[in-house]
Amino acid sequence: GTTITISSNHWVMAWAGLEINTLAILPMISKSHHPRAIEAATKYFLTQATASALVLFSSMTNAWHTGQWDITQLTHPMSCLILTSAIAMKLGLVPFHFWFPEVLQGSPLTTGLLLSTMMKFPPMTLLFMTSPSLNSTLLVYMALLSAALGGWMGLNQTQIRKILAFSSISHLGWMAIIITYNPKLTLLNFYLYALMTTAVFLTLNSIKASKLSTLMTAWTKTPSLNAMLLLTLLSLAGLPPLTGFLPKWLIIQELTKQDMATAAIAISLLSLLSLFFYLRLAYCATITL
Repeated sequence: GTTITISSNHWVMAWAGLEINTLAILPMISKSHHPRAIEAATKYFLTQATASALVLFSSMTNAWHTGQWDITQLTHPMSCLILTSAIAMKLGLVPFHFWFPEVLQGSPLTTGLLLSTMMKFPPMTLLFMTSPSLNSTLLVYMALLSAALGGWMGLNQTQIRKILAFSSISHLGWMAIIITYNPKLTLLNFYLYALMTTAVFLTLNSIKASKLSTLMTAWTKTPSLNAMLLLTLLSLAGLPPLTGFLPKWLIIQELTKQDMATAAIAISLLSLLSLFFYLRLAYCATITL
């Protein structure tokens, strides 16, 4: 499904790839037959089906007005608006974020990893391909709201999967704010985010930690792994000497070049909210190392 979407040039093929992806992940979410897993699968299916229908609707509207089914030829303003909303829903950008923390909480850690990284790749590719014609003002507002809400909602959580879900929403804000100005920076940010999130999820999976309380006692079993988890979490937070700071630095630089210093300052300050819960996670991981 991912390969079909990222290699297609026709809207219907891209839509078919997204649908295959959705249908493939559903059995993985509902594998445990727990009521919460079934609820997560249902929420995921309904949201993704709606978003896919909107993708198809926006491409049909564009084809109706321009006669073009080519992904890069999205020129009709209404189609651009609908597509921005559809992809925001697929990714979990604010205000279409409600499904993501619930779905991640109801999924196993390995499936959660796929949902946070692999499943975001096809919509990101579509954003990248249509970036010249997207509504930049709408994306900037969505990005700032995502950074604010991702940080704010994560403060109050004790479930690690929910914290990582809000962390993902916050990171998506950084990716969305720069997509219309420098799409390659968005891809760099996404790749680094996927790499760091993979490291965090796999570490948590190997130490079987899903709550902060279990993370506190995990250091006795694997002290070296927990030390690595500390560094990865601080990197996700974007602390200067670590890898996660690089994309944020480049994005702030690019926004300043585009005369958007206010947006750069706002998103930087809002990401300080999420820094708090990363530090709390890191502290729990290495509480008595």
